[in-house]
Amino acid sequence: MNLTPKEIVAYLDNYVIAQNDAKKTIALALRTRYRRMQLDKELQDEIMPKNILMIGSTGVGKTEISRRLAKMMKVPFIKVEASKYTEVGFVGRDVESMIRDLVVNSISIVKTEYEEANKEKIENYVLNKIVEKLLPPLPESASESKKDDYQRLLEAMEQRVLNGEMDDKTIELEFDKINVEFNDTNLPPEMAKVQESFSKIFSTINNEDNKKEVTVKDAKSILKLEGSNKLLDMTSINAEALRRAENGGIIFLDEIDKIALSEKSQGRNDPSKEGVQRDLLPIVEGSSVTTKYGVINTDHILFIAAGAFHVSKPSDLIPELQGRFPLRVELEALTEETLYKILTQTQNSLLKQYEALLGVEGMKLIFEDEAIKAIAKLSHRANELTEDIGARRLHTVLEKVLEDVSFNADEHAGEEYIIKPEFVHEKLDEVVEDDDLSRYIL
Repeated sequence: MNLTPKEIVAYLDNYVIAQNDAKKTIALALRTRYRRMQLDKELQDEIMPKNILMIGSTGVGKTEISRRLAKMMKVPFIKVEASKYTEVGFVGRDVESMIRDLVVNSISIVKTEYEEANKEKIENYVLNKIVEKLLPPLPESASESKKDDYQRLLEAMEQRVLNGEMDDKTIELEFDKINVEFNDTNLPPEMAKVQESFSKIFSTINNEDNKKEVTVKDAKSILKLEGSNKLLDMTSINAEALRRAENGGIIFLDEIDKIALSEKSQGRNDPSKEGVQRDLLPIVEGSSVTTKYGVINTDHILFIAAGAFHVSKPSDLIPELQGRFPLRVELEALTEETLYKILTQTQNSLLKQYEALLGVEGMKLIFEDEAIKAIAKLSHRANELTEDIGARRLHTVLEKVLEDVSFNADEHAGEEYIIKPEFVHEKLDEVVEDDDLSRYIL
């Protein structure tokens, strides 16, 4: 949460090439949230998030930025597609369900933190339960010498369990009745509570002991979950999760252009377009949403929207919604040089992935620099001649180049296989230059 804007941009640079304006704007928005939390409560309430609208063709890095942010941030973060929501009253997901999704994500983060903080307690709980099954306790009437011997046996057994020596032994576990937790965030909270009530009623009807024989290895993971549920205070976790979702939550709203209505559009009454915009407006403006964990206020949730806007324009969104996304960032189209950098400079790039995959077969795949440049050049050319799908074109092109190599990889086990520029041109030149072929193959 307290990363500086430079640190956020440096992290994103490992995965997203170029698009510096977008990275800078997002880094500033995230840092502003940290700065706000350091202020007095009265001033905190006045500072509203500056929502961001990212505009750019498909495959230029909009979704990749969101994926990497989700991995980097330890704040509640969800990515949703605007196109999957419908207007209230129609069958489908209502827009409030994205806030309920955010709360569920927040609870998961906070619960993981609490489990880490209580790791020792949970591990002791698991160990005691397993040892108790492997070495039943002595009766109260046992002599002192027996108790001393038992204590030594107990310590030795604990060590053996910790070392994994007892993992193959079978023990009988009594399971607690598990109440099924419904996390269908599309259901209204009242309905979710009714479903949970039914699950509790059905779980108490069958009063038989829930016993099962499991190995010690399996028992460790089963008891860890049981210990976590018994030792953690879920009321505190839920309260902290709601607070974090309210003050630090981020919702990445992808494909927002799909709910914009262009002037040419005939579907003015489409329930998944203008109606969704109207339903989205109060949530982005700030309103209270009821979840089964409590009421959450959306005033300080940061919304980052993204869309290609090929068919429609940002001005086709309803004016009130446009006004709620004051920061506009345009992502530039990818050049031949950018595609080359994506292949060579990103962490875990496509080339590294193919090298690792074919390494499984014992084959060492090597790309000559000129071959990589040829792949970037032909990918850029394919984007120019047909639809521009940005960096996604690299997936198609590389698969076409390496199709036969990958198929016959077992024949080259223990060998070096060098990809030369001539090989790339041989595989791609005809396909790229033939308009019909490239439309269907690349």
